[in-house]
Amino acid sequence: MRRWLERMIIRLTRLMNLRGKLVVLYGLVVFIPTVILGIGAGYLALQNVRANYMLTINEAVRQTTQSVEFRKQSYDLLATRAGTDGELISRLSRTYGNMADQIETVNYVNRSFQVMSRYLPGIMAFRIYHTNESLVEDGGLLWKPGNRILTGNLNEESWYRSVMESPSVLQWTYIPGSVAQLMVSQKITNGDNSVVGVIYLLLDYNTVFGELMDRPFSGSGSLYLVDEEEHIVSASDRSIIGKSVIDTDLSNLWKSVLGTESATVNGEYFTVRNIDGKWKVAALIQMRQMEKQSAMTVYSIVGVTVFFLLLSIFLVLIVLKNIVLRIRKLGLRMSDIADGDFDVSVRNWSQDELGDLEIIFNQMAGQLGQLVEMLSNAKLQEKESSFQALQAQINPHFIYNSLSLLHWRALDQGDLYQAEAIEALTTFYRLALDNKSNVTLIRKELEHVKAYVDIQQLRYPDCVRVVWDIDDEVLDLYSIKLILQPIVENSYINGKIFTQTDAFIAIGIKRSSNGVCFTVKDNGIGMDPYTLDLVQKGEKVGQGNGYGLLNIRERLQLYFGNLGKMTIESNLDSGTTVTIELPASVDKPNIQKEG
Repeated sequence: MRRWLERMIIRLTRLMNLRGKLVVLYGLVVFIPTVILGIGAGYLALQNVRANYMLTINEAVRQTTQSVEFRKQSYDLLATRAGTDGELISRLSRTYGNMADQIETVNYVNRSFQVMSRYLPGIMAFRIYHTNESLVEDGGLLWKPGNRILTGNLNEESWYRSVMESPSVLQWTYIPGSVAQLMVSQKITNGDNSVVGVIYLLLDYNTVFGELMDRPFSGSGSLYLVDEEEHIVSASDRSIIGKSVIDTDLSNLWKSVLGTESATVNGEYFTVRNIDGKWKVAALIQMRQMEKQSAMTVYSIVGVTVFFLLLSIFLVLIVLKNIVLRIRKLGLRMSDIADGDFDVSVRNWSQDELGDLEIIFNQMAGQLGQLVEMLSNAKLQEKESSFQALQAQINPHFIYNSLSLLHWRALDQGDLYQAEAIEALTTFYRLALDNKSNVTLIRKELEHVKAYVDIQQLRYPDCVRVVWDIDDEVLDLYSIKLILQPIVENSYINGKIFTQTDAFIAIGIKRSSNGVCFTVKDNGIGMDPYTLDLVQKGEKVGQGNGYGLLNIRERLQLYFGNLGKMTIESNLDSGTTVTIELPASVDKPNIQKEG
C-alpha cells in the first residue's frame, strides 16, 4: 500500500517543477488541514460554549453566593458573639453602687472587646450602647444613646429606639454618602428576653461587599443582596440600595422566580439563592452579552489563524523563490563546467545547506582545472611509466640470469664457497625483488632471512651463532614481506653483533594464543634509553637510522590495524630484543580501510 501510494504521488507530480511540488505539499499537508481543523474547532468551541453557558453561569453564581454569605456570616458572628456574651449581659444588667465596680466593668469591656473590634477588615467603629443609669459612659467602647449624630443624619436616640422596637435581633442598614457605609445592629438581651443594650458596628461598604458587587460576571450581569424583609442591602447599582425589591425594576423578575430558583426572560437569566438568616442573593445575567463575547472570541481565534496561515504562505513562497533561484544558478554554472569553462563560481550569501553546496561547488570548480591538468600530465607520464615498468621487469631477470651463470662457473671450477655465496644471493634477491605482492607466506619470509644470514655468515665466518626456533605449523600462514630481514640487518649493522664475544642471534617464530609471534634477539652493543626512543620514533641516529623499524610498524598498522604490534627492548651493552605480533592469517591479508 505504501509503495503504491508513493508511485501514484510521484506519477502525479512528475511534470511539476520543484516550486509547484512544494506548494502543493504545503497546501495538502499544512494549509488545507489547518483551515478545516480551525473552522471545525471554532464551530465546536462555539457550540460547546453555548451548551455550557448555564453550567458556567450557575457555578459562578454559586461561588459568588458563597463569598457573599461568608462575608455576611463573619460580621454576623462577630456581632452575635458580643451580643450573647454572658459576662457582658450580667455587667450591663446589674446596679452599681461605687465607682470601683464601674471601673472594673469598663476594664473588662476594653479587655474583652477591644481586640474583637479588629478581627475583620472594614470595621470603622465598634460600640456597646446601654441605658444602665448606674454605669458610666467611657466614650471608648461603652456608650449611652444621646442627642448626638451617629452617622450621616442619624440621631443616636432615634437609632437606639428603632432598634429596640424592631422585631429583628440583628439588622443591617446601608448608609449612603461619599464613603458608603453599612451599619450592623445587634440587640443584647438577658435571660428574660429584655434588652439591656445594643452592639453597634460601622463597616466600610467597599471593603465588605463593594468588590464583589461591582462589575460581577465580567460586566455581563448584576448582583443583589436582599434581607429577610426584601430590602436591598447591597447591589451592583448602588442607587437602589435600601429600597424594597417591589419598588425597583426587579419587581417583575422577582415575581417570576417565586416558587422556583431561576428563570430566563427576554434573554436575561435571573436566579435567586437563599443564604443564612433568610437573606437572598439575586443574580441578573445578560445572556446575549455573554454569547456575543463568546462568539467574538471564537471569531477572533479563527481570524488570527487565517492571518498566520496567509503570512506562512507568503513566507513559504519567498523561501521557495530563493531556493529555486539558487538551484537554477547552480545548474547554469554546472552547464558552463560541462562546456569546459572551469573559471566559474557562485556567490554565497547564506549559511544553510544550499550555502554549503555553493561553497563546495566553488571549491570543486577551482580544483577541476588543476585535476584536468594533472590528468593531462598523467597521460604524458603514462608512456614513460610503461617503459620504466618494462625495465623493472628486465633488471631482475638479468640479475637472476647473471647470478645463475656465476653459480654454474663456480661449481664448474669447484669453488664451493663462491657457489654457496652466489646461491644465497640468488635466493635473497629473488624474494626481495618480487614486487607482485606485499604479503607472502611465512615459509618464504623465512627463506629470505635465511639467505641473508647465510651471506652474513660468509662475511663473518664463525663470529655469530644463529639459533633458529620455528614452529612448523606457522609456515603456511601469511605475513607481510620483509619484517625479519631488516631486524636481523640491524643486529649486524647497528648492533655490531660480529664484534661481540660469544655473539648470537636468536630468531623465533611461534604460534601464540592471539596469533603469530616473531622474535629476534641478539647480544650486540644495545642502545641507551635516549637512542632507543629515537629508534622507536624512526628518527636518524648517527650513521644508522630507525626508518626500517618505522616502516615495519607502519605496514603492520596498514594490514592488521591494532592487531599488528611491534615492541623493542634494549639495554646498553646487553643486546636488543624485537618482538612482532600479528594475527594468524590463513588467507592473504588486505590493506585495511581507514575509519
